[in-house]
Amino acid sequence: MRLFAAVLPPDDVTRELAAEVDALKRLPGADGLRWTGRPGWHFTLAFYGEVGDDVVPELSERLARAAHRSAPFEIALRGGGQFGHGRALWTGADGDVDTLRLLAERAEAAGRKSGVAMGEHRRYKAHLTVARSRAGADVRPCLAALDSFASPRWTVGELVLMRSNLPRSGVPGEQPRYEAVERWSLGVSG
Repeated sequence: MRLFAAVLPPDDVTRELAAEVDALKRLPGADGLRWTGRPGWHFTLAFYGEVGDDVVPELSERLARAAHRSAPFEIALRGGGQFGHGRALWTGADGDVDTLRLLAERAEAAGRKSGVAMGEHRRYKAHLTVARSRAGADVRPCLAALDSFASPRWTVGELVLMRSNLPRSGVPGEQPRYEAVERWSLGVSG
């Protein structure tokens, strides 16, 4: 299974982001981007890649402990940025980003302690990807528009283990499908 740990924004926040993305799609150069959709919007905390079925129970147990040790916290979507000279366009986080980062570190540690090959550790950068480009794109108009974007704040109350099902049809623009494997409430002793 291709897995990752995530924080999912609530429906009211994704509705606001959807309206913003609709406006971004009308900007110059936007037609050269592959836009992600509402079902795929999330803050990835730790990417595990392909994980064997035999590893999932221990990973789940460790993620449950990470969630229980983390208190609920407030964040919002805010602003934007890019990775790789326009290869990824994203909106960021505002609010208790330090707690979000701590939750990401705990999710990464859960993977490592479960035997998942996590690769090189990088400092967590909270972002929710809204578009991608294989060759890179000039996303400056989108960045300028995202500069003033801010969603309502919400209380993050759960950690989610997600499964990513990659497209197999070969249809251009097909998006991965995501499904929640398990969910744990934050700050609840288990």
